[in-house]
Amino acid sequence: MLRQVEGIGANLGMGIPARAFYAIMRISPPRVRSRMWRALYQRMARSQDNPEFRFMNYGFKDASGPPLSEADEPDRLFIQLYYMNIRDTNLEGKEVLEIGSGRGGGAYWISRTMKPKSLVALDYSEQAILRCVDWYSSQDNLSFIEGNAEKLPLEDETFDVVYNVESSHCYGDIPAFLREVFRVLRPQGKFCWTDMREPKGMLELHEHFTLTGFNIESRAEVTSNVIEALNDIDEYRREMIRNSAPASLRKSFETFGGVPGTPIYEALKSGRIGYFRYLLSKH
Repeated sequence: MLRQVEGIGANLGMGIPARAFYAIMRISPPRVRSRMWRALYQRMARSQDNPEFRFMNYGFKDASGPPLSEADEPDRLFIQLYYMNIRDTNLEGKEVLEIGSGRGGGAYWISRTMKPKSLVALDYSEQAILRCVDWYSSQDNLSFIEGNAEKLPLEDETFDVVYNVESSHCYGDIPAFLREVFRVLRPQGKFCWTDMREPKGMLELHEHFTLTGFNIESRAEVTSNVIEALNDIDEYRREMIRNSAPASLRKSFETFGGVPGTPIYEALKSGRIGYFRYLLSKH
């Protein structure tokens, strides 16, 4: 994916920090890439302290969204990305793990509405976890822990469902991540995954899924739905970045946020990057 973003970034507003970030990422070994993503999200978590900003994903738009409360309705497109990822899996009464929970909005909504027995939300950013503990401590079936997706601090076969939303493109060692998901899932457990990849990278990831031992129950490309959502949230996201990010980082934050006109958005629109969902199971 880095190649596709860099390849179209020269004539678009990427921002110098983002351009440098992607250039270094391209030549760095997996361990360094993971640390760079962690440092980036630590900085974003520190700079974004508004408790109303609880979602970082690109959103998803279709006609099959869930009913939402009045309080949740402003975040509909972000919530719909989570719902799209898990809607074919029953979470009620299950022990569930989210890997890459970010600002916790998705985990909070799922823990309230899908009625899992418990939901453990894990993220690599200590700062993000501290914010989530502060914001969501009233939800009894929800807990947050700091941890590395490629080396989960969790026991074998402890979850019925694992889900991962728009996070795995930041991981330096995808095979290690998938082995860890497989390890912590119980037999017959489900893994719900959604994220973006360039076409070649998606073919490689599909192979990694099968080599790890997962059964592929369903898969789909949902790029057009994500682009529609990005168009709809454009003004909101630009305003949020203007109000909370330092001027020197605004262009870069817009790039990471998939704002229309930035390299990631243009790569999605042109087909250089696609957005996909998979439902996998462990047998």
